[in-house]
Amino acid sequence: MVKVVGIRFKKAGKIYYFDPAEILLDPGDYVIVETARGIEYGQVVLGPKEVSEEELVAPVKPVIRKATKEDRQIAKENDKKEEEALMICQQKIEKHGLEMKLIDVEYTFDNNKIIFYFSAEGRVDFRELVKDLASVFKTRIELRQIGVRDEAKMLGGLGPCGGGLCCATWLGDFEPVSIKMAKEQNLSLNPNKISGICGRLLCCLKFEQEAYEDAKERLPEEGDTVQTPSGIGEVIEVNLIREKVKVKFKGDDIVVQSFPCSEVTIMQSKKNPCCKKQILEEECDCKNHLDLNNKD
Repeated sequence: MVKVVGIRFKKAGKIYYFDPAEILLDPGDYVIVETARGIEYGQVVLGPKEVSEEELVAPVKPVIRKATKEDRQIAKENDKKEEEALMICQQKIEKHGLEMKLIDVEYTFDNNKIIFYFSAEGRVDFRELVKDLASVFKTRIELRQIGVRDEAKMLGGLGPCGGGLCCATWLGDFEPVSIKMAKEQNLSLNPNKISGICGRLLCCLKFEQEAYEDAKERLPEEGDTVQTPSGIGEVIEVNLIREKVKVKFKGDDIVVQSFPCSEVTIMQSKKNPCCKKQILEEECDCKNHLDLNNKD
C-alpha cells in the first residue's frame, strides 16, 4: 500500500495522486507539485489515504510544498494573463482565417508553457498560428483540439434539469454512455430528450444506471404474478423510481390497483417461471418467491 493525496488542478477536473512525503496536508489545502507539464498549482481534494500500487500510475511524484501567499498571488496573476491571452489568440485565429473555435487557455504555474484549447470539425493546420503566438508570448505554445464533451465541461452551462452541467460542476471523468441505458430506464429515445447540450447522450444516464439495475433486481416485472393485500394478481406496470406497481385482478370485473412494492410478494416470475400454479397451495423455496421486505 502507498500513502497518497488526491489533487485537482481545475474545478471538476480529474483527480491525480501525489506522494505527500512528510508534509501534513488536509482537503482544501493548496499545493505546488511537479507534473508532466511542469510545475503546477493545485488543491488537495482527497486527504492522505492508503491505496494499492495497482491503482497508481508510477512513478508517483512528491508534493513540493504547501502553497504560500506568493504562490497564490502568482496563480491569480496567471488567471488574469489567461484572459488576455484568450483575446490575443482569438485575434490571431481571425487573422489567419482558421476554422476553429477557441475554448480556453491555461498557463502552467511556472509560465513555462501556454496551452490553448480549441474545437474544430476537422483537422486544422495551425503551424503559422503557433509561430505567431510564440513571437508574442515568448514561451512554449501548445494548441490542443478537444471534443464536444470537453468543450461543454470547460464552458459550463445549464442541463435539461435546470441545474449546472454535471461535467462542469462535479463530474471528474467522462464514462461511456449507451442507448441501452436509456432503454432500461424507460426513457423516450427522442435524441433531443436524452442528449446534453454537447449533443452526446446525457452523462446522468451512466451514474443513474446502477440504481435502476438494483431496482430491477429487487422489484417485480410486468407479467409477474404477485401476492398483494387485496389478493393475487398480475403486474401490469412498474414505477422503478417510486417503487410502486399496478396490479390487475381478474374476476367478474377486471380491477387495477396500485401498491408499494414493499407490500407485494412475487409468486411467479415472468423472467424465471420455474413454478406452476400449485405454488398457491404448496410452499416453494425457489429464488423467484421473494418477500420484498426481506432483501436477503
